[in-house]
Order: sequence, then C-alpha cells, then structure tokens
Amino acid sequence: MLACRNLTVRPRAGAPALVQGATARFASGGLHALIGPSGCGKTTLLKGILDILPTEGDILLRGRRVTDQAALLREVAFAPQFSIAHGKLTAAESVACALRLYQGGDVAAVAARVGELLGLVGLAERGGTLVEKLSGGQLRRLGLALELTTDPACLLCDEVTSGLDPRSEDQILAVLRKLVAGRGKTVVCVIHNLAKLVQFDTVTVVYEGAVVFQGPLPAMLAHFRIVDALTLYDRLSEHPLPHWQDAWTEAGREQALAEDREVPPPAPPVRRVPALTAQLRTLLARRWRLLVRDRGYLGLTLAITFGFPCLVVIFALGGLPQMRGLALDQSGTGLLESIRDQAEFRSSAANTANLVSGLIIFQVILLCLMGSNNGAREIAGERTLYEKERMSGLRPGAYALSKLVFAALLGAAQGVWMTVFVKVLCQFPGDWADQLAVLAAVGASMSVVCLGLSALLTSPDKASLLSIYLVGFQLPLSGVVLALPTAIVWAVRPFIATYWGWSGYLTAMTDSRFYDAVRMLDKDRWLAQPAAAGAVLGVHFAVGVGLVFWGCQRKHWP
Repeated sequence: MLACRNLTVRPRAGAPALVQGATARFASGGLHALIGPSGCGKTTLLKGILDILPTEGDILLRGRRVTDQAALLREVAFAPQFSIAHGKLTAAESVACALRLYQGGDVAAVAARVGELLGLVGLAERGGTLVEKLSGGQLRRLGLALELTTDPACLLCDEVTSGLDPRSEDQILAVLRKLVAGRGKTVVCVIHNLAKLVQFDTVTVVYEGAVVFQGPLPAMLAHFRIVDALTLYDRLSEHPLPHWQDAWTEAGREQALAEDREVPPPAPPVRRVPALTAQLRTLLARRWRLLVRDRGYLGLTLAITFGFPCLVVIFALGGLPQMRGLALDQSGTGLLESIRDQAEFRSSAANTANLVSGLIIFQVILLCLMGSNNGAREIAGERTLYEKERMSGLRPGAYALSKLVFAALLGAAQGVWMTVFVKVLCQFPGDWADQLAVLAAVGASMSVVCLGLSALLTSPDKASLLSIYLVGFQLPLSGVVLALPTAIVWAVRPFIATYWGWSGYLTAMTDSRFYDAVRMLDKDRWLAQPAAAGAVLGVHFAVGVGLVFWGCQRKHWP
C-alpha cells in the first residue's frame, strides 16, 4: 500500500539527516507498529513520507512512485500525537466542520456522517462536549475521527496511545483494529509500549535514523535473538548501527522480494475538495462561533473597542471649553485676522491646536494597537491546526481570505466606532465621510499588516511582540510629536500609518478653526488630503494581504 525507498529526511534543506536511507513497506489492510528508542527518527520518518520535512529518495503508493503530494494526501492521512482541534468547539462541531471543509455535502448528510464517525471511535455520547473538556483518551479518539473525515485508505498515527492509561491505550488500539478489520484501512502506528506489539500484524524497528527490521513479532524476536520484546532496546544498544543494518540486509532479501510481488489494491475514486467559496463560508462561520465562545478574547476585544475611545474623550475633557470657544465664531476671516493679533488668542489657539492634534494622533495610535490585537496571533496561534487542515484538503486561499475578512472588518468597525464616539462627544468638525473612511482604513490596514506578520511566524508570542514593536515605532517616526530631520521624515513616512491617519483626519477639518490653529503653529508642514491618506493606507492594506497569502502558502509545520 505505502512504502519508502532509500528515504533521507532532514529538518530543513542542507541540515544533517535525521533519517538516512530508510526503506520500509506497509502492506495494505494491516495494522503496523513503528517502534524504536526515543529520538531515533520514528516521527521524522512519517513526516518524511508525508513530505512535511525535506526528503530525498522515493515514496511509493500502491506500487507507484509518488510525484504529486496532493495525490498522496488524498489517500493518506496523518493523526498527530495530540488532537488538533479548536477547544471552544464541541466534538461534533469539530468533525462537522472538517467534513464541510474536506468533503462538502448537505446538512443531513454531514449530520449523519458525524454520528457515524463519533460512534466508530467511541465518542457518540460526547458529541456535545467542548474539545477543551475532553480527556486525553477522548482527544485521541477525536483526532482519529477528524482524520477519517477524508475516508483515507491509509492512516499514519504518531504516538496516539502515548501517555494514556492501559485501559485507554487498549481502547485506542481496538479502534485501530476495527478500522483495519472492518474498514480495510492500512494503519501505521508509532508506539512506545512494546508490550502491545502482540496486537499488531507487523513491526518496523527504527534505530538511529535507519530501518533495521520489518516483519511479524515472532520474526522480530528471532531476528534480534530475544525472548521478550521489552528487551529489544537493550539488545540494540549492544552493537553499532552498521551491525544491525548488515544483519537486516542479509536477512531481509527474501522477504523484500516477496513484498515486491504484492498486488496493490485498486485506487479509490478521486476525492473532490469543496470549492474555495464553500470552504470560506465554513471558516467564517467557525471563526464567528469561536469569537462568541472565547469569552477571554471577546472580552478583551470589546474592552479595547469601547474603552480606547473613552480614553480619548477623558484626555479631551480638560480642553473641551477652549475647543468649543475656538469653534464658536465662524463668521469669516476678517474677525479671525483681527483676533490673531492678540497675544491672548494666539496662546489659546496654540494650546487648542496642540490638544486637537494630540487627540487625533492618540486615536490613530490606539487604533493601531487594536489592529495588533486583531491580527498578531490570528494565524500563528493556530499554525499547527492550519497545516494539518491543509494536508487534509483545506485550500490556502480560502484560509487566507477568511482571516483577512475577519481582521479587516473588525479593524474597520473599530475605526468607525472610534470616529463616531470621539467626534460626537468632542464635537470635532470636518467631513464625516472623510474622517470615517480614514480611521476605518487605519484600523483595517494595521490589522491586516499584523495578520501578515502572524502568517510569516509560527510563534504567536513572536508575532505579538513584533506587532507591538511595529506600533511602538509609529508615534516617534510619524513626526507629529517629535521633530525629525527632513531626510528621515521622507524616508520613513510612506511606511508610517499613524502619519497618514493623522494627516487625513486633520485635513478633513480644512474649513474649521481647529485646522487654522494647527496650521498657525506649523505652516510649512506638508499634510496629505484624505484621499491621498486613504490611498497610502490602501497600499499598506495590499502589502498586508500579500504577506498573508505568501505566509499561508509556505509550509510552517511547527
């Protein structure tokens, strides 16, 4: 069914090999154990077969060399050591979502299939339990159910019984045996408990990155001249790797010839993955459900969405009388010119101008912080889950679009709310449409840029830290608060969202006394109009979109 020939696996291109020249065959319709001392390369071998890690050599499926990983993954599934599912979904919801992503189908068909799979793995009574509430053994069962949603012909299991009590371990092995005997699946299972080898059809022994035996348990005992499988690792340590390689090369020739004559089973029908739009709908529905159920994240998002605008208003309270006094007289420039000659007015106007400018930049900085919260952990925090779902058939484009829609809409909504709340309470003048558009663009663009950083990094902590640094440098490099040399200003200005948000919002006040007061303080500063500011923020948005798609296309298996 599945084989590898002279397979060498590396953690990354150019690095020393972790598995060297491995050759192994796993016959169809069998339950195969993959064993070896810790760190010998068992999991690495499986990841090499699945092309998760850089490999050299041949992978064969049904007797033919694999040249297309997508074709391999249509028939081979991978169950990692721990179940990969969102903790805030129920077991049934997790399986249903996987079915919609990989297989499609109407509501009734999906519901029926969910019940069938949960019953098969012994979770029929736990369908309504949140994943985060399941026990270790139940999580392993759920992991098997999720992999069976694609109906694979071959299932590779990485230590799915590790760390379980003996009863739970036997239950998982019983499920695997059921898949082999009742469903005709081929199952390869990495296992540490050598006492359980009697339940397997064949045993593959890996030692120091090489396959040194394959065959039934009695043949293994005879080959290594031991009477108990529990003494295997002690026996292996008695001789260096070349000794065991030579012993297996000599003893395995006849068996290898017999396996080469094995008639491969017929290929199953080609599985069609649901369209991008169908997967996008499923992902957005899942993201909404997770947002509502994750009270910690939801509470934080609501707190900063409604709390940050309140901070702006609080800082504005002391200056509201001066701001309103400056805005009272709108009769014409004649009176304004006469008042400007008075030192008292100049002092008041300068103070008001500083306050207005500061409040605008404060809004923009807070929106950038919200954008960091929206996007920084969104992809990096679930990278392992994404990589696993991509192996099963999730389209990278659908995943990237779902994250972009979520982050951009959330950031834009926060920008709109910030504009409305502060503008009404502080009575800021200016065109509503321009100011709404500018702050919405700030929120959306920064959310998407931070989402792009999240797509490029596998660690959510690193993505969050980098996003915070990005926001932290926005204020000093904007040039709004601190005077910078002209050369530096024009070198960094295109990349600084806070400048464009501040300038676009301010120039929307062109016909107001606030704008006149700000210009009175700094007549030589170049200010971007709302359309220009929106265009630059649109470029930032486009760059973030590019980073998201690029990061989602790259393989980043943690």
